[in-house]
Amino acid sequence: MRFAIIVLAAVLLAGPAAAQAGGTAISITTLSLGTATPGGGFPLYGNAFAEVMNAADPQLSIAPRNTKGSNENIPLLEKGELDLALVAGEPAYEAFAGIGRAPVRLKILTAIYSNPGMFVVRADSPYRTIRDLVGQPVAFGAKGSGLPILARYVLDGLGLKQDEDFKAIYLDRAGDGPAMVEDGRVAALWGAGIGWPGFAAVASSASGARFIAPDADEMTRIRAKHSFLKPLLVPANSYPQQTAPIASLGSWSFVLTREDLPDDVAYRLAKTLHGVEAAFCKKLAQACETTASNTVAAAPRAELIHPGVMRYFREVGVMK
Repeated sequence: MRFAIIVLAAVLLAGPAAAQAGGTAISITTLSLGTATPGGGFPLYGNAFAEVMNAADPQLSIAPRNTKGSNENIPLLEKGELDLALVAGEPAYEAFAGIGRAPVRLKILTAIYSNPGMFVVRADSPYRTIRDLVGQPVAFGAKGSGLPILARYVLDGLGLKQDEDFKAIYLDRAGDGPAMVEDGRVAALWGAGIGWPGFAAVASSASGARFIAPDADEMTRIRAKHSFLKPLLVPANSYPQQTAPIASLGSWSFVLTREDLPDDVAYRLAKTLHGVEAAFCKKLAQACETTASNTVAAAPRAELIHPGVMRYFREVGVMK
């Protein structure tokens, strides 16, 4: 839905006396924010984003909405049925580049966090490499989310096909994956990011977790074919019992806006968001990567950043 401007006059709250006493009207900008299915990283981030932004600016009202994820969020933004939406790096890359469709005219509000992709298995399982998982049932994430797309690129770089070399399972709800690993319905769960709820749930389970990412040679092969994937690091202790850092590949996820979101609204959102970076980081570990400088670095092209955001970035010296 398009954002609404709701005028709340003090006279409605306290009657004519308030107006005579100089009551003033307050304009509230209400924006819809598409996330993904419950139990995944996008709803966790989106709810925290809305809470922090709404608290920082009482004239903002950001309303998160569960969706099927990136692949639904993009057309909803194009149709104006969402104002803002979380979109994973790979679907954003394909949409901006016009891969399999016409290029989108959506804009970037902010990069949110990096997404190093990897598998998680039970700590007592026999699986230690990606090749070990060939032929096994693997949950590749929720239908419509960006996770299966990231997996497709990673596996393609290794000469593997997601739906042919694995018994691929696509979830109705992102939150269903950890239990499937724990009870043996799947050998592995594919996911991405630092503090991703699915990884945290498996790592916190009675069986514990082992993470499987491409090794150095595999990363070289993958990047030779898909250079837009970037080397990323999962720091030690990002998950329970994960004592060593994990090197992998991935991309950055974004908050995208509909094409015609007014410049002044985007400017206000950027100014509010980057004014509370420290508070957002304190609230949610993943949000520590939500910075103005990361947005500039992560955007495929500078012109994809919303003009209103660019105006703010120039004011604060992040962009010339």
